[in-house]
Amino acid sequence: MSTQIKICGLRDENAVDAAARAGASHIGLVHFDKSPRHVGLEQAAALRMRAPASLKVVLLLVNTEPDLSAKAIEVIKPDIVQFHGSETPQMLRILKSTADIEIWKAFGVRDAASLKAADEYIDAADFILFDAPAQALPGGTGTRFDWSLLIEHTHKLPWGLAGGLTPDNVKEALRQTRAQLVDTSSGVESAPGIKDVDKIAAFCQAVRDHDNR
Repeated sequence: MSTQIKICGLRDENAVDAAARAGASHIGLVHFDKSPRHVGLEQAAALRMRAPASLKVVLLLVNTEPDLSAKAIEVIKPDIVQFHGSETPQMLRILKSTADIEIWKAFGVRDAASLKAADEYIDAADFILFDAPAQALPGGTGTRFDWSLLIEHTHKLPWGLAGGLTPDNVKEALRQTRAQLVDTSSGVESAPGIKDVDKIAAFCQAVRDHDNR
C-alpha cells in the first residue's frame, strides 16, 4: 500500500503544481495569520481551484471560532479540515454533525500519554496527525518528536506523521513508524513559507523509494 504524502503550507500556484507533479496525495493550506504560511480565504480558494483532482486539499485551522470555521469551509471548499489547536472532541463532533466534511486533528507528541489523548477523538475526528509539540507556532517548526513512542502504540484511528520530516529523514521515519501518511512543510522550504520545488520532488521520491523497497 502506498504511503500518502501531504505537502503543507502552500502559498502559490507553483508549489501546488510541484506537489501534483511529484505525486503527493494531499496539499495543506494554512489559514492562521500568525503563520508565515498563512493564506487568506480568497487566496486559499484560488489555490484550491488550482489543485487537480489527484490532490486532496486540506484546510488547516487553529482555534478558529465555529462561525469562522464554517465561513472558511464555505469559501474554500476543502476536501478535509485539519484542526491544529486545542479544539475539543465536542467541538469537532458538532462540526461533523453540521458539515459533510472529513476532519483531521493534530496532536503535539511529548510522551506516551499525549498519544493516548488521541483516543478521546473517536467519533469526532476521522484521522489523527501526530506532530512535534507546539512552540511559538502549533506546527511547521521543523522539529521532530521521538518516533519510537509510536512503535508500540495501539492506534484507534487512522493516522499520519508530521514534525521535522525532510527528504533526508523521511525513509527512516517510515521504517520506524510505518505511518500511513507523512506530512512535511518546513522540510521542503528554502525559507519560512517559501516552498522549494526540488525539495518537494525529492521528498516524494524518497517516500516512493521506501514503498518500493
